[in-house]
Amino acid sequence: MMFIQHLVIGFGTGLALIVAIGAQNAFVLRHGLRGHRVAVVVLICALSDAVLIVAGIAGIGRLLDSAPAAVEIIRWAGAAFLLAYGAMATRRVFRPGSLTVEHNQQTTRSAVLTILALTWLNPHVYLDTVLLLGTIANQNGPAGRWWFGAGAVTASLLWFSALGFGARALRRFFARPRSWQILDGAVAFVMIALGAKMALGV
Repeated sequence: MMFIQHLVIGFGTGLALIVAIGAQNAFVLRHGLRGHRVAVVVLICALSDAVLIVAGIAGIGRLLDSAPAAVEIIRWAGAAFLLAYGAMATRRVFRPGSLTVEHNQQTTRSAVLTILALTWLNPHVYLDTVLLLGTIANQNGPAGRWWFGAGAVTASLLWFSALGFGARALRRFFARPRSWQILDGAVAFVMIALGAKMALGV
């Protein structure tokens, strides 16, 4: 039953990393609110995350197998990043934001190119998804890391689907700064807890 634990941890970690306000989430939300090219946008986001997560788990895993001494460096770097990420989320709790929606229409080609750029040209996606998730996943052992990855991929798919297809129902929620305070508070808790766990080598 250990695989369930890895799956749940991967799901929670993946969700915590993608729920913060950002250009990608804002773009998905805007299209969801307009009911415009939603399936295409959601699919690109979810598939992109899946590719990056798998690449991160496999790449970090190979690095750790070929260079065991890198384990400690990556562990401490990952812990520092997680704690800093948690601190930034904590700061956002006291400085909440909200999302506004523009109503201009885009062609399918324009929507696809835009979401691809927001996803693949964003340097944070490589730090968060490839390096950070890959590092955390590989703390769960050879088999557990892939269950962790499955959880993270599932979280990404469910989040973008909810954001895109459930946007109309969530519009008032995302317009309230208080809602983002709650989300950022949860993100801060998860990131700080993971950072402390990694730093202690638990």
